[in-house]
Amino acid sequence: MILLWLLGSAIVGVPILALWGDGRKGRWLFIAINFLVLSCSVLAAKDFLQQGPLAAMGEELRMDAFSLILVLLNSVVGMMTAWFSAGYWQQEVQHHHFGKGRQRLYHAMFQSFLATMLLALLSNNLGILWVALEGATLSTVLLVSLLLSCESLEAAWKYFILCGVGLAMALFGTVLLYFAAQPVLGTGAQALLWSALHHHAASLNGTVMALAFVFILVGYGTKVGLAPLNSWLPDAHAAGPSTVSAVLSGLLLNVALYAILRYKSLADAALGPAFASRLLLVFGLLSLLLAAFSMLRQHDVKRLFAYSSAEHMGIICIAFGLGGPLAIFAGVLHMLGHSLAKTSVFFSVGRAIQESDSRELEDLHGILASRPVLGWSLLLSVLAILGMPPGSLFLSEFLIVVASVQHAWFITPLLLLGLGTAFAAILPRLLQMLYGAPNSPKVILSGKDLRPAFLQILAVMTLGIWIPVSLDGWMHSIVGILQ
Repeated sequence: MILLWLLGSAIVGVPILALWGDGRKGRWLFIAINFLVLSCSVLAAKDFLQQGPLAAMGEELRMDAFSLILVLLNSVVGMMTAWFSAGYWQQEVQHHHFGKGRQRLYHAMFQSFLATMLLALLSNNLGILWVALEGATLSTVLLVSLLLSCESLEAAWKYFILCGVGLAMALFGTVLLYFAAQPVLGTGAQALLWSALHHHAASLNGTVMALAFVFILVGYGTKVGLAPLNSWLPDAHAAGPSTVSAVLSGLLLNVALYAILRYKSLADAALGPAFASRLLLVFGLLSLLLAAFSMLRQHDVKRLFAYSSAEHMGIICIAFGLGGPLAIFAGVLHMLGHSLAKTSVFFSVGRAIQESDSRELEDLHGILASRPVLGWSLLLSVLAILGMPPGSLFLSEFLIVVASVQHAWFITPLLLLGLGTAFAAILPRLLQMLYGAPNSPKVILSGKDLRPAFLQILAVMTLGIWIPVSLDGWMHSIVGILQ
């Protein structure tokens, strides 16, 4: 029952915000709805601790340890983004003169995106998972194009076309999976339920499963931001509002990777772990290196951190490609840390852009002296995303390097090269933004609006030195699910 309440509270928010999502009341409704979703997520976690995996609607909805961690993460990030959005969006409305219709569109499509992310995580049916990710794409296309400028419209079309092609390939992969499962599980929805497929995965046709996984990896990998199909990522991040950039990096990429990993567990059982793991390693390394070197030539601050998101997704793919308890644990920890830290980065960057009315790095400097609260938010969040201790990204990257030495030593130099290049690309830009002669900001905004960023940074630092017992147990359960 709690799963229905959780999903229902997110979905009901969409028509509410479509009708009343403008002005002050719209901003407060957005916060209230996502606070309700977060509360239901916490209650679901409590039930999970007592009962184990939860199910509803005849196993169509299901929550195990893997989906639970990401549901909690999505709910926290959704709530923090709604909180930050209240002040940020008010300034955007005044600057761009958005009418009531555009304000309602923003809040309704944002809530639609958050609801489809929850549906993807809670769905036990891999067909519904595809539908949810398609719905998330349509919602975010409208958010990216919100400004109706030439840049935003071009970015939205590019995002829609590339991700549409990717999802078409993922749909074909899903059809192939059904074809492989039908002789074992029969016709009907049962042949697409992940729990049933996982139980009978060793009996699935290996040749068909190999082909299905290739289509799934390339299809959903487009949404993950894996090279070479990630060219939509920097454009969409740069053109849309910073709150949209935050959830694209912090939520969408994780959920698309979650879908790939569900299929990987089936492919591993049917084919052995080598096939899918090698593919993930290749795509992960390519994404890491391409994104890291692309960051060196960026002058737009949002494009810089968009490529950083692609870099981190490459690191996570390497972790899951290496396999084994240590690497999988590190991969899950990196997913958590990256989402919390990267959304904080975009909160801070969004405020800096609003104050200077420019995304160019050459126009963003002297922030620490002129706006110390914003400067500290930017400093701490970027250091966290760079993997500096005591943040959780330092711990997860260290564990991934250790796992690479243990299981695939020959990729360790490339992994270190990518990490070093990304560090060298971002750190000088960070120092440039923080120091130097301060610009005269066009508008000084309240530092209180950055409280969500500081709370998430605190969470990243906490996870770097202490992981709660229940979370640690769930992360070890994920190792059993994905091996």
